[in-house]
Formats: sequence, C-alpha cells, structure tokens
Amino acid sequence: MAGQFEAIVEVDRPVEEVFAYLADGRNDPQFSPRVLKIERVPDAPTTVGTVFRSTVKDAGMKTSREFRITELEAPVRIRWTEVSKNSVAVLEGGYDLTALPDGRTRVRIHNVLEGHGIGKLLVGLGLAAARKDAPAFGERIKRAAETAIAPR
Repeated sequence: MAGQFEAIVEVDRPVEEVFAYLADGRNDPQFSPRVLKIERVPDAPTTVGTVFRSTVKDAGMKTSREFRITELEAPVRIRWTEVSKNSVAVLEGGYDLTALPDGRTRVRIHNVLEGHGIGKLLVGLGLAAARKDAPAFGERIKRAAETAIAPR
C-alpha cells in the first residue's frame, strides 16, 4: 500500500528565496523535528543527483535516510526520492512553489509513502500520522523560512 500526504502554506517571502531555502535540504531540521542530523553529498550547491543523508527519529527509533534530488526547476519545482531501504520510505516527494502578489510564495509539499516488508503493515499508520501533522508541518515550514529569509 502506498499513499500521499500534502500541505499547502503561504510564505511571506519571494519565490526565488523560498526555493533556494528549500532546495538546501540542510535546512530541514529548522522545520522538521524528526531530522536529527543531515548532510549534502557532494557538499556543493544542490543539483539533480545531489543526495541528502540524514538521521531521523520516527516512533522513538533512529533511522538513516538518503534522498536523491530527481528534479530541480528554479524557482518552482523540487522533487526527490528516497534511495535508502527503510520499512516505510518516500517513493517520491517534492515542493511546488508559486509566486503570489506582494512577494509571497505558495508552497505545496507532498510525499508518497510506501511500505517494504513489515512496512507494508506500518505504512498506513505512518500515513495517518503524516496527514494529521501536515497542516502543522506546513506552518513550521512557513515560520522557518520567514525566520531564515530576511524580509524585503
């Protein structure tokens, strides 16, 4: 079983700056309390093929995750897939950004989760938790981006 969750939020910052902030996955701990540690490989600007390696805490357990950037279309689209093999993994995910009037940006984040092995039994629980948290997750992205990016 696979399923998707998403969140949509409006950030009071220009689309180019929000894109740059989100494309640097090393910013994820600023809005995702699950992410304990993250690095970019190679340690260079994000491009298609860049991998972000992280340690996350889910349901009280630490796991290692690797996500590869599969699409990068500045300043409107970022896509990734999880290349690590965990029981519940992200088949595909991404951000869609839309410039709004007055220098604001609409951000849509989505992830498609799938289960492997025992994860086929657990993915439903993971999806339910992710869907329940999605509005708060969107708000954390908004707050973090607005804090990190100076207003114009």
